[in-house]
Amino acid sequence: MILASGSAIRAQLLRQANLDFDVIVPRVDEENMKAALVADGAPPRDIADALAEAKARKVSQKHPGSLVLGCDQVLDHSGRLLSKPGSPEDAEAQLTALSGTKHALLSAVVAYEDGEPVWRFVGSVQLSVRDLSDAYIRDYVARNWESVRRSVGSYKLEEEGMRLFRSIEGDYFTVLGLPMIPLLSWLIDRGSLRV
Repeated sequence: MILASGSAIRAQLLRQANLDFDVIVPRVDEENMKAALVADGAPPRDIADALAEAKARKVSQKHPGSLVLGCDQVLDHSGRLLSKPGSPEDAEAQLTALSGTKHALLSAVVAYEDGEPVWRFVGSVQLSVRDLSDAYIRDYVARNWESVRRSVGSYKLEEEGMRLFRSIEGDYFTVLGLPMIPLLSWLIDRGSLRV
């Protein structure tokens, strides 16, 4: 199995499930692809799915016989997509916009084999952010910038970011960027894993 993602947390989740895999980071122009999909009016769910599929397809074409997992996550804030912050100021602006509101995280995983899609899943989680003070947002970003710079929405639930939320409706693994329970169920059902 190959994980077509450079995400350390996704690799950690697969290792914790005792899966044997390699990591190959695909070269996909995510930002241009995402911009084109947004311009075409694609819904956030389809954007996450398309990006995950592009990554899986790219790696699968070069590795016949391997099961390749492509993943992507988007944040839908009232119809506006948020991406990874480009700077600490951008992170502060994202958290200011999210403060006191709800948003959805959509995590897609697409499996490819021999250049063809064989399975896909898009998980969705609804998150309600507490009212955050400007001072806390500034301090939070200063303390956590190196970690959250690679996270949509400028937070990590598995770190101090857990303090930002009033409630979460949905699967924890989906928040982390890889819907593990549906993935493991599929791998077990197809006979790739035993329990």
